[in-house]
Amino acid sequence: MAGTPPEPPPITVVLPDGQKVTGRLHERQQRPDGWLFRVSVPAWQNTAEGAVEAAWYTVWVQAPAHVQRVEGVSYDDVPTTYLKAPPSRSVREILGPRRPTGWVLQKLDAPGPDRGVLHAPDCDEAPEGAPVLELERALDAAEKAGVRLCSLCGAAAELDPVLRGFDQGR
Repeated sequence: MAGTPPEPPPITVVLPDGQKVTGRLHERQQRPDGWLFRVSVPAWQNTAEGAVEAAWYTVWVQAPAHVQRVEGVSYDDVPTTYLKAPPSRSVREILGPRRPTGWVLQKLDAPGPDRGVLHAPDCDEAPEGAPVLELERALDAAEKAGVRLCSLCGAAAELDPVLRGFDQGR
């Protein structure tokens, strides 16, 4: 008959006492702890008039503990829901919190050759309230005589290769 959905494929259902009956497989769902299959098994039921009639009892069971394939039967057309891939961990979770972007120039007023130190904004040694410099301005400041790069916060490790070339140290 046109428009009639196909009959669900047969599957062997293992009952709690170990008996095996042929049921029908309606759908499958993948869960974090394994697979669940929605199956129907034949049973009897009482009608409102007190008669007994054949019926299907439908239930979710764990696979493969409570079901077995029927040899030669294809289950390719059974509706199947797969676990969604867990959300990928965000960059912040993988790399940890990232430091703020930019650089801060600490001006030194003490006598001597050192005139300033360039820090990352979150460096413990960086002055509070100092303006944050973008890369180009930080590189300009770093090239001035008497300005050094802080080695505590990584300013030296990050800016030295840009200032002196990436091939230095080879």
